Amino acid sequence: LNSIDRMLSLRGIGTNWKRNFLYTPRKRISSQEKISQAKVNEGNISIAYYMGALAVFVFGVSYASVPLYKAFCQMTGFGGTTQRAKESKVTNVKPVDGAKMIKIYFTANVHSEMPWKFVPTQREVKVVPGETALAFYTVKNNSNSAITGVATYNVYPPKAGLYFNKIQCFCFEEQRLGANEEIDMPVFFFIDPDMLKDPTMENVSNITLSYTFFKTGDESEIQEVKEVKVGSETS
Repeated sequence: LNSIDRMLSLRGIGTNWKRNFLYTPRKRISSQEKISQAKVNEGNISIAYYMGALAVFVFGVSYASVPLYKAFCQMTGFGGTTQRAKESKVTNVKPVDGAKMIKIYFTANVHSEMPWKFVPTQREVKVVPGETALAFYTVKNNSNSAITGVATYNVYPPKAGLYFNKIQCFCFEEQRLGANEEIDMPVFFFIDPDMLKDPTMENVSNITLSYTFFKTGDESEIQEVKEVKVGSETS
């Protein structure tokens, strides 16, 4: 350091550089700065709690969205969802005299994985609002094993779903067919007379009821599980 002192002395710099450079004191943190830092930390923790609560809320809403959506559709007919007629309404409903005839068309579809033949027994029926009608669909299992399926449905135009009332229907109920079994499934329904009071339905004279069957399981898979279970118990 002596040589450095002589060099700096020639340049007019005193020896205080050692104290200023080598012994620079640490910056002291005031109590106010500590309080501010503590508030920042508390704020970060609060944000983490809020984000966690939001994630739980979103998960809960998504879990409940399916039954809530189904209930909403049944109340409003949204998306062509039909109504389930109440017993009190069924006993009092009557055909409206002089009302225009409405033609109901029936269509059927099956998912690509379903080895079933599914067709409407009749292509169409004609009814007046308030008149009950009975239609049938025929379904056959073309496979060599029992299969369980479930059908979804909708109507077109979608706004007609609010007035299409089902008294009896096979929709959303599991249907199990044995190997090569064929059955007829009924649909008992009526068109709500309130449809005549709805100006948006004034020009509607045709309604299409559509079903689609999806596979939910088959007997061969269940039998394989049983055989594996029995084998594990005996071994």
